[in-house]
Amino acid sequence: MKPGYSIRARLVLGAALVLLAFLAGAGAAVKRAHAQSVLSERYAQLQSTVYLLLSHAELDDAGRLVMPMTLAEPRLSVPQSGLYAGIYNVNREEQWRSLSTLGVSPPFRLRGLAPGEWRTEVLEGGGRPYIAVSYAVNWAVAGKQAPLVLSVVEDQADFNHELAVFARTLWAWLGGAAVLLLVAQSLLLAWAMRPLRQVIREVRRIEGGEQARIEGRYPMELSGLTDNLNTLIQQERDRQVRYKEALSFLAHSLKTPLAVLRNALHEPAGLPQAVREQVARMDDIVGHQLGRAAASGAARFAPPVKIAPVLQRVREALVKVYSDKGIEIEVDCSPELAWRIDEGDLFEILGNLMDNAAKWASRRVIARAARDARGLHIAIEDDGRGFAAETEALLRLHVRGDERVPGHGVGLANVNDIVRSHAGELQLLRSELGGARVLVSLPDGT
Repeated sequence: MKPGYSIRARLVLGAALVLLAFLAGAGAAVKRAHAQSVLSERYAQLQSTVYLLLSHAELDDAGRLVMPMTLAEPRLSVPQSGLYAGIYNVNREEQWRSLSTLGVSPPFRLRGLAPGEWRTEVLEGGGRPYIAVSYAVNWAVAGKQAPLVLSVVEDQADFNHELAVFARTLWAWLGGAAVLLLVAQSLLLAWAMRPLRQVIREVRRIEGGEQARIEGRYPMELSGLTDNLNTLIQQERDRQVRYKEALSFLAHSLKTPLAVLRNALHEPAGLPQAVREQVARMDDIVGHQLGRAAASGAARFAPPVKIAPVLQRVREALVKVYSDKGIEIEVDCSPELAWRIDEGDLFEILGNLMDNAAKWASRRVIARAARDARGLHIAIEDDGRGFAAETEALLRLHVRGDERVPGHGVGLANVNDIVRSHAGELQLLRSELGGARVLVSLPDGT
């Protein structure tokens, strides 16, 4: 299967997008805050210019507005300097303008203000924007009052230029910071993903036969993965060993029945009986070796199988099979008890052991299953005669406890192989019921 995508590329791309979105948002917020701050500062400067105009404004005896030729703000005396001032004498409908207005027509607000009212705004004049501050006042001089409207405007070009310089500086620094952060993130990501690259190298060495399992020490986030990989590798090796052993044992075990059949060809009278016996023997051998090879072994990744339903199904089948004996088969198992095991293996274990117990029992069979800190324990007991032969010998193929009872000596050997494939233990003990007690213990591998 070809690789679909790179985790590192995804993480770098995701981090870059998040970083760019964050920096863009932060830059826009800073830029806006700076613009508002600069605009407030400009309004404050223009307001100071209005106070300057108030300090120089005079009224003559006729109520006309009198202003000096020069003011303390030199830009008001320089034509087209960008700073312009105007005062409107409402009673006489006269307007004074600063010398800086020569050649331009700034948009002064000279009407529409109540006395004492300030107004700050951006006005359009001659196709250009201006920052404007206006103020209305009742001016009293020598017992005379005259309503005046003072307006100071400034070309927004300087304001825009200042904002542009700040924006270029801001985005340059933010861009540099973004590049540095992306480089730092890439280096940190490469360092953080080093264990993954090490796992990949180890897996490739395993595929090449250079090592048997994953051996490195890995962080806790990867330890579960590496442990499971080792489990899968070991299970696959065990399965291959079982297949090889089964083929070897099969080839070896079939030699004797085949030799007997060849010899029987010279004795036609006993040939049918010999064929029946040896074919049955070969069938047992093949069944045993195939069952041994197909044993699933420890199934860490198999879904948990509930034990009680399997016990009940086996019990119901045996009650029908041994109905003539009137055997009482009891099942003691929690309905919630479950174990990670192949269902076929579980049926093979319980079916063989409970069938043996029912075959040898006088009146009673008890099947128990429980779990503790050490693992799963299955106990099958009967009230028969117990084990008459050496228990170790009974676990070998074709060894039977009593030749007078029908059977082929295959069941316990199969069960023992399956239990061993699960790293468990099979014990043949004496039951308190007076008969045999077979105990299967499977370690907790979850």
